Amino acid sequence: MIELTFIKAAIIFVAGLGVGFINTLSGSGSLISLPLLIFMGMDAGMANGTNRIAVFLQTFVGLAVFKKEKILDPKAALKLGIPVVLGAIPGALIATQVPNTYFEKVLGVIFIVMTILMILTPKQWNKKFELGESFQIRLFHYIIFFFIGVYGGFLQAGVGILMLFGLVIGPGFDLIRANALKLFLTFIFTPVAIIIFWQNKQIDFTVGLVLAAGNMLGAFIAAKSAKKAGVGFIKWLVIAMILFSAIQFIFFR
Repeated sequence: MIELTFIKAAIIFVAGLGVGFINTLSGSGSLISLPLLIFMGMDAGMANGTNRIAVFLQTFVGLAVFKKEKILDPKAALKLGIPVVLGAIPGALIATQVPNTYFEKVLGVIFIVMTILMILTPKQWNKKFELGESFQIRLFHYIIFFFIGVYGGFLQAGVGILMLFGLVIGPGFDLIRANALKLFLTFIFTPVAIIIFWQNKQIDFTVGLVLAAGNMLGAFIAAKSAKKAGVGFIKWLVIAMILFSAIQFIFFR
């Protein structure tokens, strides 16, 4: 548990602001918030659970903005939401019992491969946002997002990157629309993880709400600026966060 002084609360809030912005336009912002909570005195399991409160409220804010801007594809969101939630249940149960150190090393290597693929397939990642465009969800996509849900239930950090990769390379969404879908999928699977972590007494709601306040403000700023920022800025932000995640997973976890 963290003894929450004013200074610590201020640091958590400011960090949350950056995390919310990063999570809304790319992903892996939790690689900032999780180490911060651990550095301040939380054990890894408690930090993993507490961080979910901020992520859940952050996605709610981002989604509200994206929906108003008519960026969210509701049909695709509902279709992919089912396998993600089903995967999150066993993932969260595993997370409360199993250390994630070795798994993260493997994920770090996968993220490096993903970066290379992004650079080698510029057409998919530079696709422009167009209103009214339709996309087909195939059986293979349901399977992919089930396993992404397993990972998301297991560990929040990095799941946004995996979702973006699956949405862009799979059905072919542009990065702006993919970010909206990523937020929706995170929004519906995160409560499942929260319940499981809460039942295992691995959530500090006070710290989680302070972090959430920053996350929500960051998410609002990011969602409002998504169209103006464009896919080019978002693509390079995603690449930067993938490399940052890979380095964290391989060398510092």
